Amino acid sequence: MSSVFEQRALKWIPLAVVAAATLAGCARDEGFYHDRNLDYVNAEPASPLVLPDTRNTERYRDALPVPEASSQRAQDDVAEVRPPQPLTIGGVQADYVETREIGDQRWLVVDADPGSVWTQLESFVRQRGMNVQESRASEGVLVTSQAEFRLQSALREGSTEVRCERGGQSMTSCLDAMEDYFANSASSSQTESSSASSWNAQRLDNDESIAIRQEGDAWEIEIPYDADRVWAEIHHYLTQDFDREGERDLLSADPDSHAFLVEYMTERERNRNPLQIMFSPDVRRMSQEIQLDITSQGDQSVLKAVNASEREFTPDDQRELLERIASYLR
Repeated sequence: MSSVFEQRALKWIPLAVVAAATLAGCARDEGFYHDRNLDYVNAEPASPLVLPDTRNTERYRDALPVPEASSQRAQDDVAEVRPPQPLTIGGVQADYVETREIGDQRWLVVDADPGSVWTQLESFVRQRGMNVQESRASEGVLVTSQAEFRLQSALREGSTEVRCERGGQSMTSCLDAMEDYFANSASSSQTESSSASSWNAQRLDNDESIAIRQEGDAWEIEIPYDADRVWAEIHHYLTQDFDREGERDLLSADPDSHAFLVEYMTERERNRNPLQIMFSPDVRRMSQEIQLDITSQGDQSVLKAVNASEREFTPDDQRELLERIASYLR
């Protein structure tokens, strides 16, 4: 009988030895887990990888060159990280690639940072078989025998402006081809779609990028871009957002004077209750005409909202409208 118990006891000896060894290893360095931070105290950097001089240099280049144009508004101080901006503006859904124009100038706005767009532009040029004469990624300039392409950060965060010109004139056929290429490229990759990319590649800007300020009793927007680009951007969104007759409507747009005339019903007017309407001269809620003026101040622009009707337009009403317009540019 005792031999049976001895045999059973001997079966547990190997398991006990293994468990003891495992626990001893876990208890190393006076802790249950081994602290690997100490393993890197004496670590030294290795020499950089050097390719042989006999290599074919034409086969090697930067895989993802990032134009410096992406940081054209970078500040020396630490920038504040803004929350991601969705691409729904006043109920308007922005597409991955869109067109902007003023007069005879035309360009594209792509919902991606300049580094990503530069890579797509190089692919477009190669696909078209264009002969590249000059490539300056740091400046966002690509020159071919057919056209000159230029990239720069767009007014809206995380977006890029792309121009295709010859002799300083916009090339419509080139822009149309690029628009199709970028749109197809985004839909096929499924990573650059407008529903997802609005949360990616956001720039780091400070609060002074677009400033709403008060001058006396009036409000205005200070915008760090030239008047042509500002007018084209605002015009693009006004045509989509101000499309409700009697509430908000774009009546006219003048690119030469950088102005718009809109019909707008203020929030104060929209919130009037039936009793207030009953005891007022107006028997219904009314909109009014407002002129939006963009004036150039060097390399900056100032946007003002001026009452063009006989109805009251308070400073609060003015700021409300300007806040809506400012959302197009953020």
